[in-house]
Amino acid sequence: MPEVKRVSVEGLMEADERIVLSEGAPNRLEGVWPDRRFYAVSRLELHLYRSPNAPRARALVYPGGGYLDLVHDKEGVAVALWLAGLGVDAYVVTHRLPGQADPLSLKTWPSDIARADGLACLDYLQWLPQLPLLHVGLSSGGHLAGVMACQDHPVRAAGLIVGYAPLNANHRNYKAPAGKPDYPPVEKQAFYDRWPIGVAGEPHGIPAVPAFLVYALRDEPVPLEHALNFLTAMRRSGGDVEAHIFPDAPHGFALRDLDGTHGQWPELAGQWITRTLARGEAALSPKGP
Repeated sequence: MPEVKRVSVEGLMEADERIVLSEGAPNRLEGVWPDRRFYAVSRLELHLYRSPNAPRARALVYPGGGYLDLVHDKEGVAVALWLAGLGVDAYVVTHRLPGQADPLSLKTWPSDIARADGLACLDYLQWLPQLPLLHVGLSSGGHLAGVMACQDHPVRAAGLIVGYAPLNANHRNYKAPAGKPDYPPVEKQAFYDRWPIGVAGEPHGIPAVPAFLVYALRDEPVPLEHALNFLTAMRRSGGDVEAHIFPDAPHGFALRDLDGTHGQWPELAGQWITRTLARGEAALSPKGP
């Protein structure tokens, strides 16, 4: 097992364990619960929230923030606590950000840094007792979850959960609305261009695992075309996807702003997790004569 630094963390809503997976200065969480963020990331960390009972799966949770910061509490910790309550050990990924300068070395992280950090997380999980793995992400974290579900790695995912994520229509060839400007920094736009998730003409970016999507019908920051492209690609490829589009949901509803029909989504997702894990177990069960 690779050597990792384990940091004990105590206090309300703090992780059971923080696992450091790269060199770098300690990351500084800014703000007050439940709205804390990482505005700069110097090193890769996993923040583990354990299931109170024997886990039936584990998840890598990717917070959003537009690859400019990480919305740690709203789209990381809250999601991890919800998953832990469903019997899933949840690891919130604090990954480095494309185009951002390391505050200590002033080195600029390359466009592929978030994917590289995600692969390092999979390398770490490879040494743990085997459990089904879910990739879970909201907003830009949903894009990274989709990217990771497409990787060729010995640790294979059992499923993908994505909420209101810019999966593909930030790519320069598939933009919605058409003609919108590129996103700064250039490394961020380059990452979106390299990994459009769920576009029929981009087979390297079509997840080969069951997927669960939730989107807002009138979401301006992340228009519905992202989900529609994904659904079209999954239909053509024979993929397994369940999608829910909510008419009055705002962008960034997460697990907090649930005043509307989108308040159903955590329960729907929990049911999907149970079904998906059960199908995986059935597929692995020995067949009779």
